[in-house]
Amino acid sequence: MNMIPLIAAEAAQSSSRQVGMILVVAVLGIAFFLAVRGALRHFRGEGGCCGGGGADAPQEGKELGKVVATKTLAITGMHCMHCVRAVTEALNAIDGVSAEVDLQSARAVVRMDRPVDDAVLREAVEKAGFQVGA
Repeated sequence: MNMIPLIAAEAAQSSSRQVGMILVVAVLGIAFFLAVRGALRHFRGEGGCCGGGGADAPQEGKELGKVVATKTLAITGMHCMHCVRAVTEALNAIDGVSAEVDLQSARAVVRMDRPVDDAVLREAVEKAGFQVGA
């Protein structure tokens, strides 16, 4: 029995396993790199983390009559300008409320031309997918 063809076949099979392993490692490395890059962009507020682009401008505060109260709300869960826009729109949808939301401070300054219960403000923010902190 001739062992040379058997050894050559085993060597070829081993070589093809090594190439396959190299390809798998390369694909995993690229996927890991892209995931880390995306996560970094997300936490810097540059990516479309919640369905929108990072460049969406927040809605302007709406015109009110005479402002009778101002409240500052701590908002948690915002990561990008799309989040800011969602919170701003949710609060501005309340009659008598005009909000300006800041991503960096994670706060919303809410001006009101009539009394508005805190629970109404909290509910609007929570329906938008965020939380009101203490």
